[in-house]
Amino acid sequence: MKGVDARGFSDRARGPDVNGLVYFLAAAVLWTGSAVQLPGLWRDWRDPLKRALCTVIFLAGVCFALGAPPTVGFINRIVGVPNAAACVIYGVVNAFSAASLVLIVHWRGADDPARLLRVSRRWLLAYAVIVVAQTVLFALGDAPVERLADFDTYYADTPFIREMIVLYLVAHMVAAFTTTVLCCRWTFQISGWTRRALAVLAVGWLCTSAYGVLKMAAVAGRWSGHHWDPLSTRLAPMLVTAGAALTAVGYVLPLFGPRIDSLLAFLRLGPLFRLVGSRNNGRKRRDVLLTWRSLGDVELRLTHRTTAIRDGLRDVSVHFDEAVRERAYRQALSLGSSVGEAEAIGDAAMVAVAALSGTRERVGGADQGVLDSAALDAIVGFGGGGDGGGGSVVPADQGQSLDTAQPSLIRMSRAVRAGVVERAVRAASR
Repeated sequence: MKGVDARGFSDRARGPDVNGLVYFLAAAVLWTGSAVQLPGLWRDWRDPLKRALCTVIFLAGVCFALGAPPTVGFINRIVGVPNAAACVIYGVVNAFSAASLVLIVHWRGADDPARLLRVSRRWLLAYAVIVVAQTVLFALGDAPVERLADFDTYYADTPFIREMIVLYLVAHMVAAFTTTVLCCRWTFQISGWTRRALAVLAVGWLCTSAYGVLKMAAVAGRWSGHHWDPLSTRLAPMLVTAGAALTAVGYVLPLFGPRIDSLLAFLRLGPLFRLVGSRNNGRKRRDVLLTWRSLGDVELRLTHRTTAIRDGLRDVSVHFDEAVRERAYRQALSLGSSVGEAEAIGDAAMVAVAALSGTRERVGGADQGVLDSAALDAIVGFGGGGDGGGGSVVPADQGQSLDTAQPSLIRMSRAVRAGVVERAVRAASR
């Protein structure tokens, strides 16, 4: 992506059909990520961060699409000028470089919005000048022989084309090194998915920085009479491919990271939902099943499931027994659980026994064996038997209140599988 050019990804000997498919697929993935952001951009089109993010992802896809060997040949044929694809791709890559720098600047933020705007405009102006200069140099130069794999080294001594190549590589390395340094510095100041994305971006930009260094070394080798073309035609393309993949992941990660968290939370709340959220006083099931079609609304599904659990806890709260919680808590401690794990297990045991009592109350004179099976189905068979839980839920000092914040619910849901909880329910069902 960052170092995509008309040569490194266009070696016909390497199988253009396969390489073309790979890069077209990568472009499609990136454009899909950009399309996902369009509704948000439409609502907040004045937000410079959103504009920069959408631009970077879109241009990354353009770089991949233009870097595919079939596209390179197509551009040369359509324009009717040998190596015209090099000039086009150089310009797009530099536009991507500028957008990436602007995105990092806005991502990092500043106390003075005016200063932020000035810095962004300076980067954009500088790379706009570079794009114009490259185009002028290509027009002034003479590159009659189409070179798909070694354009930069083949024309390293050609007037004007030589300057165009050097200008491209220098601009490439400045953007790559600057972005790498900014990403590394900022990684230590934040957390969450943004930090993970920046760490991936830092490695990706480091690879593309090395790409520029190898290309420049090969060009300089031609100036000194050495044949270092393999640095440009073999090693550099491998580095830029790795860098392109990593930077693509880095830019897309913040878009899908929160959804991954929501999906994991949705799944982790499953045991607790099946215990209290799906069978509240015989009412209609409140959960909305998660299917591949609804993955885009996973946050909404998570909200539904969390609400159903909280409503279910409220329904069975009249049956909460502090003695059950305390007994399970002490048993978990005696079995080696940490204080936090034991507290989550104690909460889960109290809720499970309360759900059993609520089932008895609704069913009334139903057969005891059937009643026990219905109450235990939510616990037995989940792969439990261990006594671990996780978290740091602190039992309330007053009465039988329960922490229903989502992290606490997730810890309690994990604890539902504990053997201590299963034994508490079996003891209460006798």
